[in-house]
Amino acid sequence: MSEDKTLYIDATNQILGRLSSIVAKKLLQGYRVVIVNAEKAVVSGKKLRVIQGYKLLEKVTTHYNPYKHGIRRPKSPHNILKRTIRGMLPTDKAKGRTAYKHLRVYNGLPPELSDKEFIRFEEADASRLAREYISLGEIAKTLGWKGVRK
Repeated sequence: MSEDKTLYIDATNQILGRLSSIVAKKLLQGYRVVIVNAEKAVVSGKKLRVIQGYKLLEKVTTHYNPYKHGIRRPKSPHNILKRTIRGMLPTDKAKGRTAYKHLRVYNGLPPELSDKEFIRFEEADASRLAREYISLGEIAKTLGWKGVRK
């Protein structure tokens, strides 16, 4: 893995959609992307409305076998972030699948990455929001995520 083509990104107070679109473009340009602190990324909107939107996605269709129908949705922050980025990549083409393989997302800061220089995108900063927002960690906890394991 070449160091010059690797981006280390800190997702703290970064807007989920804007961060995801920037990262998807970088992946398609051939960069390897490592994102840390996924649980601190934010989604804009009122807290209850955002949580209701995520809970609608996990609706059970049958009482007898709840996993027979429907899609299994991610519950942890790093998987929610990865799924959002994947939705912005052309994964039906080989270029999109290869780009997605070059993505790594972590909850918190792994010890092996503590000496790296992390970048933040000004256009994705949450300080630009004029309305309420909620972090991915809070959303994930309401969906049943147990938290970071140590």
